[in-house]
Amino acid sequence: MISAGDFRKGMTFEKDGNPFVIIEFQHVKPGKGAAFVRTKYKSLLNGTIREEAFNPSEKFPKAHIETKQMQYLYSDGDLYYFMDNETFDQIPLQHELVEDAIKYVKENDNATLKFYKGKCFIVEAPNFVELAIVECEPGIKGDTASNVTKKATVETGATINVPLFVNEGDVVKIDTRTGDYLSRV
Repeated sequence: MISAGDFRKGMTFEKDGNPFVIIEFQHVKPGKGAAFVRTKYKSLLNGTIREEAFNPSEKFPKAHIETKQMQYLYSDGDLYYFMDNETFDQIPLQHELVEDAIKYVKENDNATLKFYKGKCFIVEAPNFVELAIVECEPGIKGDTASNVTKKATVETGATINVPLFVNEGDVVKIDTRTGDYLSRV
């Protein structure tokens, strides 16, 4: 059990049977009245964010989140199959769980899967990936104003903005958290 007075950023707890992660917290000691903890927390299952004040002595069960590195194998229609690298067990996941990460993960690449009570609730791509450009318009000579970009499609199907000097066939490094181009490889 965790008391609200021990809340820290990134800590997970259960409330009403649902797991939450603390985004922000602030211990408040007003001149009159009892101290309290002002908290902003996010649901791990559906992403909703709530703000609430707790009594510092309130207790909550700790939410145990299991994190595994798993290999993306293939997709079969609306199901995406991942394999546990240790046990070689395969699990199918619905498109809704993987849609943000799958834009940056190729077959046989690893991804991070997070589980709560044995059920996967999120799939995360590695922070940085290197992907080949499969389609982009050629840069126009003389169009060199600062920060000019063009749309490009990478081998996984994601569309990103790249500088004019990037061409089809180039391999680029991408920050998957923001979807930003970082450099050519």
